[in-house]
Amino acid sequence: MRPLACATTAAALALCGIAAPAEATTGVGAVYGYAWSDGQGRLRIAPKSASFVKRKGFLGYRLKAAAGAKELRLDYSRAAYGRITVACDLKETEGRVALDRKGLGRTRCSPRDLATELGRGPVPVRVEHHGGRAVRVNEFVVADRPGQRSARGTIRRIDDTTVEFASGDKKIKLRPTYATGFYRTTARCTSGWLAGRPVNADKDGLGTKPCTPSHLTKALKTVRHPVLGEIEYTPGAGSLDQVWEVFGDA
Repeated sequence: MRPLACATTAAALALCGIAAPAEATTGVGAVYGYAWSDGQGRLRIAPKSASFVKRKGFLGYRLKAAAGAKELRLDYSRAAYGRITVACDLKETEGRVALDRKGLGRTRCSPRDLATELGRGPVPVRVEHHGGRAVRVNEFVVADRPGQRSARGTIRRIDDTTVEFASGDKKIKLRPTYATGFYRTTARCTSGWLAGRPVNADKDGLGTKPCTPSHLTKALKTVRHPVLGEIEYTPGAGSLDQVWEVFGDA
């Protein structure tokens, strides 16, 4: 039986490993998960079940899928932003973290700093929100983050920031980041998907020409049906880390 405290507040729910409701009775909700950019001043986040992890030398959260949770789109243009780095302009912690006793980032930064971080890819955060607006956003450290996985299947463009990857009966939504690698079989990065002869394919038909995430977006716009690809991705975070164009469309 869970302690009574686990049933009282959104904060207690989160610390007890239960996903907080999207809107609490006070009108302010708190969710945990990976935030992505959804345009200027906006983010999207798929709420996860979060449990607080405190062990020697570590404060953070373990994230798991939350049944029935719906993705939120929030305006963060006026939100308070707490980073885990000791300065707002650092890309990495560089071995030093700024965390409060709940394992949340405490370096006070601006919405502009949040926009910069979201531009680099998914950010694990706790978001307090109300009425479609993020009130407070705090980074945290993820415990036991899964490593990259490789898979071959079909890729379908959903929009400029999201693709659907299907392999067998499994379908997942993934998002490219600023660092996503895209390797083409075509002569040019700007060509349509599988356009022309496969002049940059290895013996297995995988693309070898390095291109950028923007080239991936543009290439997927040239097709209206799922295309064959090989990928590396990070489960949980939903990041699409590498994409190889495969000669021989599905």
